[in-house]
Parts: sequence; C-alpha cells; structure tokens
Amino acid sequence: MTNTVSVDEFQALEQRVLRTVELIRKEREQRSVAEQEIVALKELLDHASNENSSMGVELAALKQEREQVKTRVDAMLKQMDDLV
Repeated sequence: MTNTVSVDEFQALEQRVLRTVELIRKEREQRSVAEQEIVALKELLDHASNENSSMGVELAALKQEREQVKTRVDAMLKQMDDLV
C-alpha cells in the first residue's frame, strides 16, 4: 500500500511549515528586543540606585550641617539673652 500525497496536501503542509518558521522568527526578534530592554532597564535601575545612595549621603551631610547651624544660632540667641 503506497501513501501518496496530493499536490494540494503538500502545498498546505508547505504553508504550515512556512508559517511556523515565520512565527519562530518573530518570537526570536521579540525575545531579542525584550532582552535589550531588560539590559537597558537594569542600567537605569543601577544608575537610579547609585544616585539614590549619593543623595542619601548628601542628605545626611545637610542634616548634620543644619544641626551645626542650629546649635550656633541657639548659642548666639543665648548670648543675646544674657546681654539683655
């Protein structure tokens, strides 16, 4: 018993194979784009994290400076009170 494939069946199979190949190609392109976006987002996150750290250090320094100014102003006000 011989299995024969008609031309129409072969063409239908060929079309399915071509669609499958196209789907795989598109998926690979989308994966590549997604991977590039992940890399870019990781870089942004690292930059934001570094900036956040340096802003935290700057904030701590400003708080310390504010406390020093407050102490000096309190001392000057006390001296003025002592004069009156």
